[in-house]
Amino acid sequence: MTEFVGEDATDSPQSTLRTLILGAGGQLGRELYRVFKGFGSVLGADRSLVDLAQPEQLRTYVRRVQPDVILNAAAYTAVDRAETEKQLARAVNAEAPRILAEEARRRNALLVHFSTDYVFDGAKPEPWVETDPTKPLNAYGVSKLAGEQAIQSVGGEYLIFRTSWVYGPYGHNFLLTMLRMARERDKLSIVDDQVGAPTTTMGLARATQIIVGGVLTGRFGAASDWAGVYHMTCGGSTSWFGFADAIFALAASQLDIRAPQLIPIAAKDHPTPAARPRNSILSNEKLGDRFGLQLSSWESGLDETIEVLRNQPAQ
Repeated sequence: MTEFVGEDATDSPQSTLRTLILGAGGQLGRELYRVFKGFGSVLGADRSLVDLAQPEQLRTYVRRVQPDVILNAAAYTAVDRAETEKQLARAVNAEAPRILAEEARRRNALLVHFSTDYVFDGAKPEPWVETDPTKPLNAYGVSKLAGEQAIQSVGGEYLIFRTSWVYGPYGHNFLLTMLRMARERDKLSIVDDQVGAPTTTMGLARATQIIVGGVLTGRFGAASDWAGVYHMTCGGSTSWFGFADAIFALAASQLDIRAPQLIPIAAKDHPTPAARPRNSILSNEKLGDRFGLQLSSWESGLDETIEVLRNQPAQ
């Protein structure tokens, strides 16, 4: 994939808008492109077209496109590799968002950026709220936090959505890894002492579209009323082990995939280069209060995703 454009009906309320989706080849970008087709012309670009690690290339590209809305679904997401590629992670996750914020403000455009629960250290026992102190445990989290701070320092019309445990029917994620490993192994050891809310790309994309539509039509007031950081995840929570167990329960009945034996383990027994938060549960209360919506439960999101996989044509 390089660059692709979708045109929608000219009688749409947003028919004159130009929306740019960065990271359109990724799992979230793909869903954003699908649901934003009602926003006039929608242009999607992946890293083969514009390299977010090259600041001037990114700036030049945005100025050529002249978007009214920028959806930044692009990120450096190799959490463990970021420990040894800190400069690259910072370029993509911190410097690129700064440039996007500057260019958005220059055009009075709306910037929507996606961030992560990894800006927190996971030590708090309750769900994290937007005003909690940030303290990333790893280089990836440091770079994502720097991106948030860069956007906030530029200001303008922006929305930062922190999310967690993102997955969907396409791309690379925990769900698809589990289904692949079920075909290769009889037993799987899964971490059971880290908790969060598995969140679907489909739910994120739909909620983003609703919020952006409301912002563009003035339903949520002036930018001073809504610009800022929000948590956006599916409802409820589970551990990685609980998520895997639910995946295989559905996969056995819906996808005819044999469930392997699952063995719960502690995170300390599965050491990784990058430390992960123990508690990744984010409170969505601010999102609901401001925009009047909430995502479905993580269980419903999993049901929907498995249904999509079940209806995919055989490869």
